[in-house]
Amino acid sequence: MRSISAVLALTLLSLVVAAPAGAAPPRDELRKDLRAVVAAGATSAIAEITGPSGTRRAAAGVAELGRPTPAPVGGRFRIGSVSKTFLATVVLQLAAERRLTLDDTVERWLPGIVPDGDGITLRQLLDHTSGLYNYTAALDLSPAGWLPQRYRSWDPAELVALATAKPPLFAPGTDWSYSNTNYVLLGMVVKAATGRHYSTEIQRRIIGPLGLRQTESPGERVRISGPHAHGYLPVGPAGAEKPVDVTSYNPSIADAAGDMISSTADLNRFFRALLGGRLLPPAQLDAMTTMRTVAPGSGYGLGLETTTLSCGITLYGHGGGIFGYATNTLHTRDAKRQLSISVTPYVGDPGAAFESLIDNAFC
Repeated sequence: MRSISAVLALTLLSLVVAAPAGAAPPRDELRKDLRAVVAAGATSAIAEITGPSGTRRAAAGVAELGRPTPAPVGGRFRIGSVSKTFLATVVLQLAAERRLTLDDTVERWLPGIVPDGDGITLRQLLDHTSGLYNYTAALDLSPAGWLPQRYRSWDPAELVALATAKPPLFAPGTDWSYSNTNYVLLGMVVKAATGRHYSTEIQRRIIGPLGLRQTESPGERVRISGPHAHGYLPVGPAGAEKPVDVTSYNPSIADAAGDMISSTADLNRFFRALLGGRLLPPAQLDAMTTMRTVAPGSGYGLGLETTTLSCGITLYGHGGGIFGYATNTLHTRDAKRQLSISVTPYVGDPGAAFESLIDNAFC
């Protein structure tokens, strides 16, 4: 899923920084930057930076409100829409194997699922030019609307039906609009093409070969196993909100668009392998990293985002937000400099503090 309300400031498309190029910050400075993010409106923040001078990891805040245990530096967290890059990699691998083509239509693989699906290609799902309505916009995702059904199980066909009940936003290929519906459909296409669930393909093609021990697509399992920071939503009238722990819930509401769990180290390892050509042949990696400008200084390829900082550095990666958690993972094209960060936003706006952290890490 994409960022929700308080985490919108943490998406890649909103990053704006200004500074001359410099070295990555030492661990103490990274910890200071993370503390600033927490002070601005989060209960925890953890990050890993890799670069020519090595790897730095730090954390700030607490693992759980009301308890003194610090946020775990190597903790696991829900990554939201960063899941899209994993799924896009699988789809592009299938294209390289000639088990499908990006010019195949939705109707070819999922007959009758999408009205006029014969006019929408898999490429248009990957790069969000399908025009399909974003199903999450049809849901009441406010605390009052979502909390009573946080453990509900959602079938992907239900999610697609929410979207197709609304008219398309534009004719396929004529514009761009971010839609989680696209990636729910791609998850269904992977199953149609391989006979296996998208999570199985992500496991056997990416997670297993790369040894990503902290990464999984949990299906309908509601808990995060292993060390992790808790996520919260503010509930109540403005100025008198109370934190509600939303660490546990059924992630099938996000399905293939954003259900995965990972860690900062695993995300850096995945993107290092992806951008380094270990997961895709050159033709497919070139297609993934060919960007359409979607906002000044920001682009979207095939399951991959870019943002160009004002110091001239272009970063590749993806942002993601889901109930209780916000993630960003940012990398130079050669993956020699990387930052992955997880924040558990609560109240306030940590956007400016987050931008300062990016500034120190890359500029």
